[in-house]
Amino acid sequence: MKLNDTIMGVALLALALAILQTVQQYPVIPGQNIGPGAFPGLLATLLAVCAVLLIIKGLKAKQHQAWIEVGGWVKSWFHLRNFVITIGCLLFYIYFSDRLGFLICATAIVSLMFWALEVRAKLILPIAATVALIIHTIFYKGLRVPLPWGLLTPFQW
Repeated sequence: MKLNDTIMGVALLALALAILQTVQQYPVIPGQNIGPGAFPGLLATLLAVCAVLLIIKGLKAKQHQAWIEVGGWVKSWFHLRNFVITIGCLLFYIYFSDRLGFLICATAIVSLMFWALEVRAKLILPIAATVALIIHTIFYKGLRVPLPWGLLTPFQW
């Protein structure tokens, strides 16, 4: 599906304005010139500028381009199935990651997506588990993002 640039520009402008509104409420850190909202605010401002340019571009091309064009992938069962699987995987992670843990959920999600993309069956589980471990290590150890352990809580490292 292809949306006219004007529609995408309006959506991105709304997002940028929402971000700017949110960072206004961030606390000011005493003794520092740059607070926690400085960089998100800067990026939101740049996003707003790009959004306005996109709106202008879309309005100029309005007479030549439809507002919404449905792509050929919508008629393809393979692509539509993979789209539904992706949305399902996101919902699965949102609802079950705290109970099952990141490693179990990520392995299951990557395995299902590999299956949907017709990866050879004997490679799916080893690659999915390795990818989940690598991502977990990067976030948990490197970036210090506390990913949920779920069922594996007794085995935390």
